[in-house]
Amino acid sequence: MLILASESPRRKELIRKITNDFIVIPSNVDESILHIAPHDLPAELSKLKAYSIFAKYPNDSVLACDTVVILDGKLMGKPKNKKEAFEMLTSLSGKKHLVISGYTFVSAQKEITRTVRTYVYFNKLTPELINSYIESGSPMDKAGAYGIQDKDFNLVNHIEGDLDNVIGLPVEDIRKHVFN
Repeated sequence: MLILASESPRRKELIRKITNDFIVIPSNVDESILHIAPHDLPAELSKLKAYSIFAKYPNDSVLACDTVVILDGKLMGKPKNKKEAFEMLTSLSGKKHLVISGYTFVSAQKEITRTVRTYVYFNKLTPELINSYIESGSPMDKAGAYGIQDKDFNLVNHIEGDLDNVIGLPVEDIRKHVFN
């Protein structure tokens, strides 16, 4: 059985592009224990998540993923409040940033850890648009305070790379390297 070690509803939907034969068991690891460079964080967190579940279910396969948003070398996590969401979105406005997802697949037969990078180019955002987006509630549970799938707000101009990666699970890379 494949276990998706995530409570993200977006990852649950994305994994269905590959398989419907999975269950969800969140890893609940303390993500604050790693103090490493932002670019290395997704892969290391995905390993922690995957192995915390695999230790309990060694006869199953586990897939874990972590996604970060990096602007000017700085990590942008999930906003703690509306003020922080406003600051994040204002800083992303009109700029290019990097989204990195790290994923780990582990089973009795193999372990794969990979990272996928996508560049996201934001439109110039007005304070009114940012406030309207924040009031929708959507940015509060997302790294960088935005969801690229929130098309109604026209936040993103274009991307270079995989859209699913920005949403939270690099489906094509996983399909190629795990489910080939």
